Amino acid sequence: MTGRKRILYTAFDSVPGPKGASTHISYFLRALTGAGYDVTAVTVRDGDQPAQEEYCGAQILRVAVSHLPSFPKRANAFADTVLSQLDATPYDIVHCRSLWDIHRLVGLRLPGKLIYEVNGLPSVELKYRYPAVSESDLPQRLRQQESTVLSAVDAVFCPSQVTKTFLQDLGAPSDRLYVIPNGVDPSLFKPSVGADLANHPTRERPTKLLYVGTFAGWQGLDTLVAALPHLRKRGVRLRLIGKTTGRWRKTLLKQAQRLGVDDLVAIDEPLEYYNIPTAVRQSDICLAPLAYCDRNVVQGCCPIKMLEYMACAKPVVAANLPVVRELVRDGVDALLFEANDPRDLARQVAVLIDDRDLAWRIAQSGRQRALSFTWQRAQQRLLAVYVQLLGE
Repeated sequence: MTGRKRILYTAFDSVPGPKGASTHISYFLRALTGAGYDVTAVTVRDGDQPAQEEYCGAQILRVAVSHLPSFPKRANAFADTVLSQLDATPYDIVHCRSLWDIHRLVGLRLPGKLIYEVNGLPSVELKYRYPAVSESDLPQRLRQQESTVLSAVDAVFCPSQVTKTFLQDLGAPSDRLYVIPNGVDPSLFKPSVGADLANHPTRERPTKLLYVGTFAGWQGLDTLVAALPHLRKRGVRLRLIGKTTGRWRKTLLKQAQRLGVDDLVAIDEPLEYYNIPTAVRQSDICLAPLAYCDRNVVQGCCPIKMLEYMACAKPVVAANLPVVRELVRDGVDALLFEANDPRDLARQVAVLIDDRDLAWRIAQSGRQRALSFTWQRAQQRLLAVYVQLLGE
């Protein structure tokens, strides 16, 4: 093959979209096209998105699956499209973010290298979307597929050391495992002009608490709402921003009503990526209440929201989990609370409300800490592995 190296990047996600996955994919595509690779991306079509267009320098092909009646049918339709693309064009690297397509590629005689980018495994995460899965043998069958793929591919990317350890236990060879943490764009996520202690809430203005992200069982949103009764006398207001189903919205609002704090909670639709910094800057304290569960503690993750909060120089209260401690130092860059404990979450929020000097110091330290987790660094790590795999 001559000319530019061809890359096929596949993601069972919609891009652009409101989830952190879309942010991650967008920055990786920019890195690859910026390095001169000829990139084709296969993603999921959402709403009225065009079936094909140029995006971040890549040719993006979107697969319409929402009309299909079940998740397995949607996943298989996506994988079928990926296989058709491979039949039509040879690629130097096939880079997959989901099990649904990559498990069908292992064993094929592909002309290039195969990368599995693991941000979450369905054997762990699927039950949070479809609780009935827990009562079937599907998680075990998925785990077997995951182990087969992890041991067979040329490289595995993951976002945290916790995830790396988990994948090694599943059979991923350590010499093919690469940790690439998520990042933040400090030119976009930055403090307000002239931000100082004068911007802190006063008795006349409530303290604005903010959560931005996915509404899912592992995010700990129930713990966050349960903390509000302990903060009512502090004069707080909680804003939740993110993509949610009617079920999740109803569940959270019913919980807030039952606790008598529904007047303190606002649930807003997801924002365009470039509008998120404004929402963060308008808040006083930002929250990452991750639940203590297998998805966060065993599998691991790398919460983009924390880096975005910190880069805007906002004090952060987050669950005290290993993946969180990979990003921050407790009492220095953020205040950490005992996961799943609403009283402890409320206690740490109250500490920041009462001690404005501490809140300011944590915000400033968090900003500096976030600068060591930029998308530029993640892109550099990505490209370094590509060069190694391609022997360039």
